[in-house]
Amino acid sequence: MNLKDYIRSIPDYPKKGILFRDITTLIKDENAFAETINRIIEISKKYNFTKIAAIESRGFVFASAVSFVLKKPFIMLRKKNKLPADVHSVDFELEYGTATIEVHKDSIDEKDEVLIIDDLIATGGTAEAAAKLVEVSKGKVAAFVFVINLFDLGGSDNLVKSNYKVENLIEFPGH
Repeated sequence: MNLKDYIRSIPDYPKKGILFRDITTLIKDENAFAETINRIIEISKKYNFTKIAAIESRGFVFASAVSFVLKKPFIMLRKKNKLPADVHSVDFELEYGTATIEVHKDSIDEKDEVLIIDDLIATGGTAEAAAKLVEVSKGKVAAFVFVINLFDLGGSDNLVKSNYKVENLIEFPGH
C-alpha cells in the first residue's frame, strides 16, 4: 500500500506559501490507518524503549494506537497550560511563531527510554522541544518515528545531526 496516496495536500494553509500535508484522509481510511500503525510497530522493534510519547495533537492519534498494541505506557506532550499537575516546559520556534510544550514531571524518569511519535516533521523545532522535555525529565530518547517527513525543510536531518535516531514512513517536499 502506498500511504502517500492517502495524504491530502492543501496549498496556502495555515498561511500563504505553506503546503499543508493533511493526515485526516489517511486516518479516515481504516486500511491505510491500520497499515500506518503496523509500519510504526514494525519500525519500533529496532529500538529498546520503555514508554511512548507523542506531541499534541495529531501525534496522539498514532502513538496511542501503537501504545495500546505494544502495551507500553503513553506519555502526552501537550501545549502550555493543558496538563493539571506539575510540569516541565520547553519553549520553541515554529515556522510561523513560537510555542511551548509540557510534560508532567512524574511521567518520565531516569530509567526511561522514550520512543517519540508524531504525524509530521518539518523544520524540527517541535521534535527538538519534545526531546528536551524527555531529557529534562532525565529520560533518554530511544528514537523518533514520523509518518511524514518534509525532507526539504531539514528537520529530520537536524535530528540525525544531533545524534537522534529517526524513522520516517513517507517523504514529501514541504513546498
